[in-house]
Amino acid sequence: MTDQQLQGLKEQLIEQKSSLEDRVEHTEEFDTTELSNYDNHPADNATDLFDQERGMALNQFKEDELDDVNAALAAMEEGTYGKCTVCGKDIPYERLEALPTALTCIDHADQNPDLTTRPPEEDVLQGATGQPVEKEDGRLRDYTDSFEDVEDYGSSDGPQDQPGKDEDMKEFYEDEK
Repeated sequence: MTDQQLQGLKEQLIEQKSSLEDRVEHTEEFDTTELSNYDNHPADNATDLFDQERGMALNQFKEDELDDVNAALAAMEEGTYGKCTVCGKDIPYERLEALPTALTCIDHADQNPDLTTRPPEEDVLQGATGQPVEKEDGRLRDYTDSFEDVEDYGSSDGPQDQPGKDEDMKEFYEDEK
């Protein structure tokens, strides 16, 4: 690798570092505006949870990428950039051009990513209801209809949403005679 190629890769890494630092610094928070999740539809809660998990995953990815860039820049300062950290052989320029943060040759790159580890939040997250979740037929089931609790406070099927006068709606009220 020539000095000009090394300088080009260094400039690329410095630009990538600056961009990543800006993105890590300006993270978007996905806080819910609800005071209580009790009356939310489960899909709304799931959407909020998904947004939070996606934001956390993206932040973690950006931080990991920033660590890789800093490691590559440190290797440049030490004079070890472009040499495999495992075997010491030169890393081809084409690999460094494609992946400037590479510190290993292709033979020592991680070829088997871990696809079996589950997210750590699964260890602490629990169901939205106070009831235990039971396993049946390989599917998770709640066995508690939380919507019935919420529906006691009204729904679009209630008399307040039906056309007509209140006197005509007496059959909707269980306690009225």
